[in-house]
Amino acid sequence: QVQLVESGGGLAQPGGSLRLSCAASGFTFSRYAVSWFRQAPGKGLEWVSGIYHDGSDTYYADSVKGRFTISRDNAKNTVYLQMNSLKPDDTARYYCAKGKYYGVYDDTDAYDHWGQGTQVTVSS
Repeated sequence: QVQLVESGGGLAQPGGSLRLSCAASGFTFSRYAVSWFRQAPGKGLEWVSGIYHDGSDTYYADSVKGRFTISRDNAKNTVYLQMNSLKPDDTARYYCAKGKYYGVYDDTDAYDHWGQGTQVTVSS
């Protein structure tokens, strides 16, 4: 069965960095886009970043552009989210999601499997 397992969350200081990983299994990883979403306390789910099935294109929400970098290693069935210059507003639970297609969309309807999430807290 399809599984997505996030890791790498934790506590970071403002201006600090964290690297999230999403390990996938149970499907042909290289055929599908993957995105990261996040949900802050009391707020809805927000699309953060996505990457094409082959890594050829990447997309970012305006709120993280220039600070976050998404990448993937299809040989390892893993997607990464490098988060730099972290801000308190980045505090949220971060989820990776398997797309239904090879391209990236910011709508949750375009994703059919989700991980359990990893908590990121940015605080001094």
